[in-house]
Amino acid sequence: MKVSVLFITPPFTQLNTPYPATAYLKGFLNTKNISSYQCDLGIEVLLQLFSSKGLTEMFGSIHLNESYSDNVQRILALKEEYIHCIDDVIRFLQGKNPTIAALIASRNFLPEAGRFQNTTDLQWAFGAMGIQDKAKHIATLFLEDLSDLICACVDEHFGFSRYAERLGRCANQFDELHMELQKPFSLIETILIRLLNEKITLTNPDLVALSVPFPGNLFSAFRCAQWIRHNHPHIKIAMGGGFPNTELRSLKDTRVFDYFDFITLDDGEAPIEQILKYINKEVELNELKRTWLMIEDQVSYIDQGLCKDYKQADTGTPDYSDLLLDQYISAIEVANPMHSLWSDGRWNKLTMAHGCYWGKCTFCDISLDYIRLYEPLTARLLCDRMETIIRQTGTNGFHFVDEAAPPALMRELALEILRRNLIVSWWTNIRFEKSFTRDLCLLLKASGCIAVSGGLEVASDRLLELIQKGVTVAQVARVTRNFTESGIMVHAYLMYGFPTQTVQETVDSLEMVRQFFKLGILQSAFWHRFAMTAHSPIGMHPEQFNVQKIQDAEIRFAENDVDFIDPSGVNHEQFSFGLKKSLFNYMQGIGLDEPLQNWFEHKIPQTTIKANAIETIILEPEWSPKKAHAKIYFSGCVRSKEVIQKSKKGNKWEELLITLLHKTHQIQIQVAKEKGEWLCALLQDLCTNKWNGMTLSAIQTSYEQNGWDDFELFWDNKPVNTLYKAGLLTL
Repeated sequence: MKVSVLFITPPFTQLNTPYPATAYLKGFLNTKNISSYQCDLGIEVLLQLFSSKGLTEMFGSIHLNESYSDNVQRILALKEEYIHCIDDVIRFLQGKNPTIAALIASRNFLPEAGRFQNTTDLQWAFGAMGIQDKAKHIATLFLEDLSDLICACVDEHFGFSRYAERLGRCANQFDELHMELQKPFSLIETILIRLLNEKITLTNPDLVALSVPFPGNLFSAFRCAQWIRHNHPHIKIAMGGGFPNTELRSLKDTRVFDYFDFITLDDGEAPIEQILKYINKEVELNELKRTWLMIEDQVSYIDQGLCKDYKQADTGTPDYSDLLLDQYISAIEVANPMHSLWSDGRWNKLTMAHGCYWGKCTFCDISLDYIRLYEPLTARLLCDRMETIIRQTGTNGFHFVDEAAPPALMRELALEILRRNLIVSWWTNIRFEKSFTRDLCLLLKASGCIAVSGGLEVASDRLLELIQKGVTVAQVARVTRNFTESGIMVHAYLMYGFPTQTVQETVDSLEMVRQFFKLGILQSAFWHRFAMTAHSPIGMHPEQFNVQKIQDAEIRFAENDVDFIDPSGVNHEQFSFGLKKSLFNYMQGIGLDEPLQNWFEHKIPQTTIKANAIETIILEPEWSPKKAHAKIYFSGCVRSKEVIQKSKKGNKWEELLITLLHKTHQIQIQVAKEKGEWLCALLQDLCTNKWNGMTLSAIQTSYEQNGWDDFELFWDNKPVNTLYKAGLLTL
């Protein structure tokens, strides 16, 4: 096989699904009839390591040492048990051996070490029927025990979703990374290079393009490049992805180009195409696009302005061929439902819109193109791509990896999914904005949306305004209620340590979070410590936020996280353990009535938030005037209608009892007979064309043609306004 490009995702990203960058670029090159091959060396290395042969090799490389911890010595003593079980565990986590779940869940099959000491009540977490999930969790702990052994005895850089991450974080200088690359290969690097050699031999590429989305992929990308440079000097080597996009925008160190020929920034389609044209002598060096390289012993950046980026509609459908889709591993974390969703099951990755439609958050890299340049796709094209990917992969789960999915496009996507009768499950990241009404959330649920995640950040209106998040705590509460009541899981990103944040605001933020969980309108969350980045508004203009940058030595390699001084002097780190401990318990329904002080070892002030603050917000009646151009949809059906006699104080009249069916339930309403007959006819029409809809204005015209002039009174009051329970939605 001869290909133009070999795309590589180096170790490690996720166990359960491939990182999508190479699939996006392969799909683009397909539109240009350029041959390419892709591989995820992360999953391939893990599968070779976590096998009976791999563990035998690993245990054989470990020499007994009395300084090892009791936990390590226990695992070493049980090495034959680990070798004996590993192949069956991996096959089970790949979904190929489901009947072994009961044996794993019995806690008599797998050896157990340190990771099992702090398990929660598994019976409570999974119940009597959740054998598969319980077994996945136990199998995950089994692998994590082995991970602890590897870190202690084999390779300190190892992690299931990262490798040598420390070397990639805050690497302002290239020195430490360069020195580490001069060391002999570890066992894991030996496996990596063995697999890399197989791929090079198989594909004989002109260009190897390494995708580096995270700091935890960086070192292994350099290892790959180092080996290729030494053994196949004729092959050109490029790096792109999230890490260089955010960190390598001020690159100066010439040693980087001892390993790579090209480093590209931002969207990769046009840069990769220009590099290939340059290799094929179709363009000159000065026609490259957003590319770092060496010119006359100087680090140079070329961005040919005449070479335009491709519209998202022209980049092609992501192509997941070549990847070992049936060999990824599903793991389960009990503590965090959204994290479990991320790691359990194989999700096809897609993007609804390039960039962020909001683009104002002061902590975000809104100056960079991947956020700054907003370009949505159409719902029709998205569904076309979804259908293509379903046919290719055989799976119908989608994770839309948007910065923040636009509500209007989510609505149109949901309608298009329903029009096509696609059976899919999907989830994405959002902003908690007021557009997410009850009816929109019900529509999203009907289309297969199972979860959303969004930034509550610091649950303080003052700080949300400073962040320019564009939401308030009250708004977030209403939106999370709407999603929860529709059956969609909600995860919130939480932040602490934002500049000028006071101790009182941290405590009050935790109280808000407690109330969200107690009311059941939030199911999952995670606290992040604020980090100032070089390309965010606060990083570029710290004086506007009353903070001071700490100037380090000249940055010659990576530049992203920025050290700073907050004049408020608050030690935010003292809250880290208590915030995370409380959240761990809240997600399991524990400690929701405990005083906040109980989560901290140091004294904290009393909260100033009323105990029923969030409950008061979500119980407030909401009313907004219906827009004439709003569309009405009906996904239920009219089962029957019956004329009934009514009387009161000697007056008699007839009403129509209408029974309506939805997927899981039925409801009944009573309305005046004539209006009831009109309503039944309307609902039948809407049901026949259920996902085309009818404007509210057209419905009002139809109503008034009967001589009735009280449309708003009829439509906006009971019983008609309860019909959303039967599938009548206003969007």
